[in-house]
Parts: sequence; structure tokens; C-alpha cells
Amino acid sequence: MLSVAMSPTFDAASPAQSPADSVQDWVVAAARGDAAAFEHLYRIHVKRVYGVIWRLVGGVAARAEELTQDAFVRAWQALPEFRGDSAFGTWLHRLAVNVALMDLRSRRSGSDREIDDARLDQVEATAARRRTDLVLDLERAVAALPPRARAVLVLHDVEGWKHEEIAAELDMAVGTSKAQLHRARSLLRRHLGDET
Repeated sequence: MLSVAMSPTFDAASPAQSPADSVQDWVVAAARGDAAAFEHLYRIHVKRVYGVIWRLVGGVAARAEELTQDAFVRAWQALPEFRGDSAFGTWLHRLAVNVALMDLRSRRSGSDREIDDARLDQVEATAARRRTDLVLDLERAVAALPPRARAVLVLHDVEGWKHEEIAAELDMAVGTSKAQLHRARSLLRRHLGDET
């Protein structure tokens, strides 16, 4: 039906955003079998559909391309039954997710399961290393905070104290405790963001 060569960096020339009633007009026309209207809808939505499918299939471009085309074929077939309870884009996105999930379920045969288990072991090992690295980075970042900001952060976010308790313990106003927490979180985000 419609064919577009895609890759993770696919960048089709999308039509400019149009008023919602124009999109609705294209949906109605496509539901009546107007291929040009459907192609217009395709060009508007293909990047988002491909992106979600690409992520769901683990970045396998060929599979994502195939499933994206399958999602649009199914959308073309189901469009006459589209009731408009949600926006067309929402409906299409959900349909695409279902196509990808059905594909993932269908691939759960024995051989895929063995491959997936081996891949899962690799992913778990990588994730464990990343968690360890993140914990160490976080500990270093917390240690580098100014003392009062660090104290408020640890007492509030780690120990679960309320600002009133922190203020009383550290002899500061409740507002100061809240400001110090905000400052500590901002400094942490900046510190951790700079390292990634």
C-alpha cells in the first residue's frame, strides 16, 4: 500500500500542522477509501508510530519498519469502524502499540525464549553495573553538596523526615528547609546531568 524507507533517523517531509477539523476531514475521507487522504494521515503520523514500535522491538530497524507498515495497513482496514471516541492520532498510536505487542508475544517461541533469556542475562548484568555506577555517582554528588543542603536532602528524601522536623533539628525556618531541599535537588540534577 504505502511504502516509506525508514530508519531510526527517518525524517519524511511532514505536512505543516493543520487545524483539527482538517485532520478530521482527512480521517473521514480516508474512512471512505480516499487513499490520498490516508497518505496524508500516514505522513503526519509515521514518525511517531515508527518511533514507538522501534523502541518496543528493541531498536531493530527492519522489524520496526515491517511492523509500522503492518500498523498502517491495519489502520486502513479498521478506519471505517473508527468511531472518533479519541483523536485519530491516539487511536493510531494505540493500534501501533498493539501490533508491536502482538508481534512480541508471537515471537515467544522456544528458540526466541532462549535468545531472549541470554539477552536478558546480558541486560541484567549491564543494568547492575549501571546501578552500581549510578549509586557511586549519586553518593559522590550528595557528598559534594553544601552541608546544610546535604543535611536537608538526606533527612527529607532518604530518612523521610518532614520539613517541620528538619527545621526544628537544624534550627532553621520551615521555608528555609524547603529552599535548601530545592537547592540540593537542583545541584544534584546539574551534577548528575553533567556526568552523563
